[in-house]
Amino acid sequence: MAGRKAVPEVIWARPERAGRGPRPAFSRTDIAAAAVRIADAQGLEGVSMRHIAAELGCGTMSLYNYVPRKEDLYELMIDAIGAEHVIEEPSGDWRADILRNAHETRAIMRRHTWVPRLMSGVYGFSPNSLRYLEHCLACLEPLAVPAGVKMELIALINGVVTTYTANEIATAERTRSMPWSEEEENAVRFAYLGSQVATGAYPRLAAAFMESSGPIDLEAVFERALARVLDGFDPEV
Repeated sequence: MAGRKAVPEVIWARPERAGRGPRPAFSRTDIAAAAVRIADAQGLEGVSMRHIAAELGCGTMSLYNYVPRKEDLYELMIDAIGAEHVIEEPSGDWRADILRNAHETRAIMRRHTWVPRLMSGVYGFSPNSLRYLEHCLACLEPLAVPAGVKMELIALINGVVTTYTANEIATAERTRSMPWSEEEENAVRFAYLGSQVATGAYPRLAAAFMESSGPIDLEAVFERALARVLDGFDPEV
């Protein structure tokens, strides 16, 4: 007999426990918390049902009764860290509120460096994700643009934060793995870049470097990127 055809499923639409029978030994919250602890300590590669079972002190196969797929586990993890967002009453200054949310999201990603790898619209339907999205829309109430445009603004801001923070994390991880300092690495690379620009083959690049006033302030770049996104949606700019 052929097996039952697989169908798409949303973990949140699946009852956490049957209406009858013994009370489950664990909850999805327990499993997500264990997975987050493992990911924080070992990276996303360390997250497996076997490692989670060892963390919880149970059999590996029993966890599949709670979380059928690894994708469901990732969604539980994203929801768990989504609870770290502090939902404050909007101030009435939509730009300030969205900037505060952006900085808070960046801080969460820095605490959980595996998060940027899982950022996807696929995982945007969890309870805490919906709670945060509703909050962002509340912050944007004073902005006189259609709701769909507000959703685009939120998506773009989250994209900037995710991309920027992912690059920060990747740079830090690469630096930790090098047998020399980041300053030594940069010195060698900038010396090579300077030698190439000096050939005259890249006049526009040379002109851009001539206008540079020293080391790049990455924090200022981040702030400008956010501000430019907001400017693009602000009818008063």
